[in-house]
Amino acid sequence: MMAGRRDRLMKNASNNNMSINPRSRIIIAIGIGILMGCIFAFLYPHGFFHTNSPLSTTDHFSNSQTSTLDCEPDERANILKADIMGLKEKNAELRKQVRELQEKLRLAEQGKDTAQKQFLALGAQPKAGPFGTVKSLRTNPTVAPDESVNPRLAKILQEVAVRKELIVVLANAYVREMLELQVSTIKKADIPNYLVVALDEEIAEYCKSNNVSVYMRDPDKGVDSIGRNGGNHAVSGLKFRILREFLQLGYSVLLSDVDIIFLQNPFDHLYRDSDVESMTDGHNNMTAYGYNDVFDELAMGWARYAHTMRIWVYNSGFFFLRPTIPSIELLDRVADRLAKQNLWDQAVFNEELFFPSHPEYEGLHASRRTMDFYSFMNSKVLFKTVRKDANLKKFKPVIIHINYHPDKLPRMKAVLEYYVDGKQDALDSFPDGSQ
Repeated sequence: MMAGRRDRLMKNASNNNMSINPRSRIIIAIGIGILMGCIFAFLYPHGFFHTNSPLSTTDHFSNSQTSTLDCEPDERANILKADIMGLKEKNAELRKQVRELQEKLRLAEQGKDTAQKQFLALGAQPKAGPFGTVKSLRTNPTVAPDESVNPRLAKILQEVAVRKELIVVLANAYVREMLELQVSTIKKADIPNYLVVALDEEIAEYCKSNNVSVYMRDPDKGVDSIGRNGGNHAVSGLKFRILREFLQLGYSVLLSDVDIIFLQNPFDHLYRDSDVESMTDGHNNMTAYGYNDVFDELAMGWARYAHTMRIWVYNSGFFFLRPTIPSIELLDRVADRLAKQNLWDQAVFNEELFFPSHPEYEGLHASRRTMDFYSFMNSKVLFKTVRKDANLKKFKPVIIHINYHPDKLPRMKAVLEYYVDGKQDALDSFPDGSQ
């Protein structure tokens, strides 16, 4: 019986083994392995062989870090200082290079500009002649006329100008009486090329009704407000903006203030060899044409005497401009400064003409000529010198400018009475100055 039972069990086991395929056996083995691994990991978290090496490594790192932290501030400070010094030196070197490059660029541009100007003015390079025969260029070439600047004005100038030259006067209603007196002298002297720039409607109507050539600009808010309401100096400053178009159109302009009497045609007495010909505020040869003024500074001992060059200013109320680049640049410079600052136009006019180039400033390269101070006479010369000299009283000036005296209209009338009507005592009642 026992033998029969054992046979049955072995038979069943044999049947079970036959029923499990190889793939199932592999899965079972993997599962058993994972289970045993989890059990050992739980029972021996540090492994079968425990060591102190991780702890010792951590302690070593901690000690090393503490040591590094102890010396780090001083070392880092020194490193940063060295870096800063290096950067400063590098920055200084870069700044030096920038300055050198800027200077080279400035010199290159200046040289290019100068070369262009010389080429335009001189053309082919000349050779120097024998001693005593060399003369520098005084007369700059004129600009090419550009009628697109102001076609309406161009048409007027074609009718008024003589040989592309004309007198230009700015006037508003405040100076109408002086303008009327001036116009009468223009007609007596038979000067055809005379144009009034009317700054308001009243002057425009006066000119039209008296057969005087007139030009009224297109509306311009900045100019019109001054032109209609401005006083003598304010109106005088406008001319530097207005005259530019005349030069761009290729015309030479003889600018005149209204407080001027014309006794002869001024165009018969111009040289036309310079960019600017101007009357002077000087009253004798020294003040009009320049002189060496010695300044005495006793404290300097041996070098106590300092020589200075002086000349009395040009009068910005009567000057002749040829249509050249320097003349236009002069107008631009003066107009720009007057627009930005409250300055006297005559002072700015002279500063731009006479101040030389120096560091951070490039002077105006314009040729200039001082008019004969007896022919183009100011009122100081007339009332302080000429009227008291028997010989000078016989001389007939080209124009007389009542620029030194505020009582302009009565003195203008007296000048007419003396030089035109022949009234010998017409000038006698006036003081030398304005007292």
